[in-house]
Amino acid sequence: MTPYYLIADVRIDDMDAYKNYMEQAKPLVERYGGVYLVRGGDFKVLEGDYFSPRRMVLIRFPDKQSCERFYNDPAYQQARAIRLPVSDMVLIGIEGFEA
Repeated sequence: MTPYYLIADVRIDDMDAYKNYMEQAKPLVERYGGVYLVRGGDFKVLEGDYFSPRRMVLIRFPDKQSCERFYNDPAYQQARAIRLPVSDMVLIGIEGFEA
């Protein structure tokens, strides 16, 4: 099974409302085998000047299909509807590899 990762760069405009989204999203991530590896920790851009991240999130899923099932789950889409008006996000899916 090839792991699949979601990488998010988030700008949060209303942290209280965003916390509601996080509370709903976390169990859904876990339902599909997802594991948060990074969730808004301290970071530093080491090279380059075209990328100015704000809040980084990294989630590992067992495979691409699990990630897609998570994202398309109606319960996640409801949680996402909470996030949309209070934040701006770039969300990228990327295939990993077996070590």
